[in-house]
This record gives sequence, C-alpha cells and structure tokens, in this order.
Amino acid sequence: MAADGKARSSPPTSEQIRAEIARTRAELVHSVSELREEVARRADWREWVRSRPLACVGAAFFIGFLIGNSQRR
Repeated sequence: MAADGKARSSPPTSEQIRAEIARTRAELVHSVSELREEVARRADWREWVRSRPLACVGAAFFIGFLIGNSQRR
C-alpha cells in the first residue's frame, strides 16, 4: 500500500494512453470549433448594428466628424 492508504494502480497501458490522447484531441477540436464560432459571432459587424443600431449610427457620426476635422488641418 502507498503512504496515503490507497493501493497503487498499475501504470496505464499504451492502448489506454492512446485512447486518452484521442479523447483529449476530440475535446480540443470541439472546443476550438466552438471558440471560432463565438469569435465570429461577436466580431460580426452586422450583428452589432442589428443589436445596437443607435450606438452604431452615433459611432459612425463621431468617426466621420473626427475624420472631417482632421482633413481641415
């Protein structure tokens, strides 16, 4: 028995390690796919305009004002 009172288990076999790697790889692929979709959704300017039309019009006006003023100098 080990010092903590639990019996030591045998080290994992190469097949168990391969299965764990495959499971981890599948989880990683799934997580990356979800992350890509979330980033694409949050970065979509059309979604921003749909959800915040007045803020987007105000921002466009402000940016146009800044560009217009910088051209006069």
